[in-house]
Amino acid sequence: VWTSYAHIASWGILLARTSDEGAPQNGISYFICPMKTPGIDIRPIVDMTGDHAFNEVFFDEVRIPADHLIGDVNEGWRLAKVTLGNERVSLSGEGALWGRGPSANDLVNLAKGESLTALQRESLVKCWSHGEILRLLRIRTLSAVLAGREPGPEASVRKALADDHGQEIMGLAVEFAGVGAMDSSVGPFGLTGSEAQTWRHGFLYAQALTIGGGTSVVQRNIIAERVLQLPKELSV
Repeated sequence: VWTSYAHIASWGILLARTSDEGAPQNGISYFICPMKTPGIDIRPIVDMTGDHAFNEVFFDEVRIPADHLIGDVNEGWRLAKVTLGNERVSLSGEGALWGRGPSANDLVNLAKGESLTALQRESLVKCWSHGEILRLLRIRTLSAVLAGREPGPEASVRKALADDHGQEIMGLAVEFAGVGAMDSSVGPFGLTGSEAQTWRHGFLYAQALTIGGGTSVVQRNIIAERVLQLPKELSV
């Protein structure tokens, strides 16, 4: 479930169990699967913005050639982690919504010339500062990838911080809209029309940031165990 753009994708990633020996993660292989293969059923999920990006995907007696295997048999868990790491790097643009959409700089530019309280100014400065920290972290992460290194747990650090930051930006935008936020046609500082719609859509979409692409809880577990070397979470 939650397969992004499965309805328009030509290929999908399929992790399949190919061995039951050893640790559970050691018996997984990584395949690519043509999405037009007979037996694949794709059902849309419409989110609260009204968009259709996610899907449920069902496999019913689906068969694919053995040469669709990527890497070695039973090496799928490592490749899946590399894939997720690269995905987290790809979501690291300046925009609040996984690299897209408005940014903290956009909000600052809207606020110029507006009458803000001291608390609002402080919140806006903190938001902009968080954006600058993430920009520098993004440069460091991208530089490592361009140098040929696999994305490590540092990608989880940036994603966890960026997801919170995206919600911070959109939360401030709603605050700056005031009571006008109750009107779907009004944005921050009285914006109207398509610009207001961009911010409204962003606020609704931002609620998914700490869930999609690996939840914030998962990211923090990765950071705790692989960066800070804390004890592993107890298995129940």
